[in-house]
Amino acid sequence: MADANKTSNLESFGLIGDSEAFHQMMESIRQVAPTQITVLIQGESGTGKEVVARTLHKLSQRNSKPLLTVNCGAIPEGILESELFGHEKGAFTGAVDSRKGYFELAHEGTLFLDEIGEMPLNTQVKLLRVLEEQDFMRVGGNQMVKVDVRVIAATNRDLEGAVNRGEFRKDLFYRLNAVRIHVPSLRERKSDIRDLTLHFADEICRINHIQFHGFTREAFSAMEDYDWPGNIRELRNVVERILILEKGEKADGAMVQRHLKRIGFVVDPALPMIINKSSDQSERELIYRALLDIRIALEDLKTLMISYRPRQIEQYPVAHPADHDGTGINTNQEVVDFTIKNIEKRTIQSALLAHKGNKRKTAKALGIGERTLYRKLKEYDLE
Repeated sequence: MADANKTSNLESFGLIGDSEAFHQMMESIRQVAPTQITVLIQGESGTGKEVVARTLHKLSQRNSKPLLTVNCGAIPEGILESELFGHEKGAFTGAVDSRKGYFELAHEGTLFLDEIGEMPLNTQVKLLRVLEEQDFMRVGGNQMVKVDVRVIAATNRDLEGAVNRGEFRKDLFYRLNAVRIHVPSLRERKSDIRDLTLHFADEICRINHIQFHGFTREAFSAMEDYDWPGNIRELRNVVERILILEKGEKADGAMVQRHLKRIGFVVDPALPMIINKSSDQSERELIYRALLDIRIALEDLKTLMISYRPRQIEQYPVAHPADHDGTGINTNQEVVDFTIKNIEKRTIQSALLAHKGNKRKTAKALGIGERTLYRKLKEYDLE
């Protein structure tokens, strides 16, 4: 009964598994979580590093305080320092008010720095000071700000290699590397595929109200024979694709193979993988994937423009026949700028207002990446 309760608790954190690699990771989490030490989480893309960070926070003495997440690879270099440490009024163009950064907002809680390997070198210097002294200075400020924050960092990069190449500070690496938790790839824990698949299937069926007839033994064998370069994230996508596109039919080996081949076209081209193809074939595939990504992005933007109606545009009065001079042009109202750029700008403004300036929620609501949102904010001078 005790083991069942322990498993149930792990599932509530989003951690599913019974393999040796999984248990080794969980033992490290249980030992480190109650301490105040900085933790570096390493693992391939899609392995669940953010889930591990959330579990460390929930099992810590800080669990009643906030856990804030910053994706260091999604925020442009010129903005990241201000996002982390805040800024004073007038510190740069557009800084019309003083603003707290993530470190101040996470006071007495936990700050999760995802993709730490993408952090610019000049920001790394300031981060090192915070880790050592627990204080910093806002951008444009002249007073030290004291904070009590536990930092958890994560990366899918080889930081030691980055240090040797001069891309990451050696002193920061040693400071972060006090405790390292390795999140195993799905290839290292294939015995967990069955439990993970059933968990995802149950969750997807519940959300989408699907009646599903299960997986055959051959279906699980096909999954276990696959290398899963996208790890757990890719597994969930495959399960979701099967359940929705096959309309709940029982999944056999052939069905799984069919969907694994389909999803192979959209695997992140940045993921490291071994391929038995010529350089010309590989180059053609990368170009095809890039064109496919552009097409999807354009389709998403078109859908966004059609479906999202910003408040500002809705407030314009409707023209009546009396407002026209016979030419079909409204003579009593201002000419409304319906260019794509103006609509996009007003859409972003409305979304920012609706989410009280929270850029992560705004990007999610708009269906775009945080990096894209920051680029648009700079383009339209909305900072």
